[in-house]
Amino acid sequence: MGLSKVWVSGFGFALIVIAAAAGLHFGEAVAGECGKASWYKMGTRTASGEKMDANAMAAAHRTLPFGTKVKVENLANGRSVVVRVNDRGPFVRGRVIDVTKAAAERLGMIRSGTANVKVTVVAGKRKLAGCS
Repeated sequence: MGLSKVWVSGFGFALIVIAAAAGLHFGEAVAGECGKASWYKMGTRTASGEKMDANAMAAAHRTLPFGTKVKVENLANGRSVVVRVNDRGPFVRGRVIDVTKAAAERLGMIRSGTANVKVTVVAGKRKLAGCS
């Protein structure tokens, strides 16, 4: 095995080690989830036990672990916001995420109540269904 092949193999191994240390899983880092988002401000406590705060940059997702940060992009206007998952939901068929009122304002979806969005994990475990 030549020196260049050893260097390339070592470089590939180093990338795998760095990705593993960062918590990345190949094939999942770029996955996003597309669908409808809605906004909410009801309840006094979230499923994580936190006090509900409509002014927080937070969201409800069915499966992502609490504390996961996701970028939510409104596909109609290009606006995006990063929110932290601290609740469970949405419980309406066809919706992928519920965001707080403050996040909805930044996304430009207050009047409509819903928006077509792409959700991408930016910090935390990276397991989403993917967009078509």
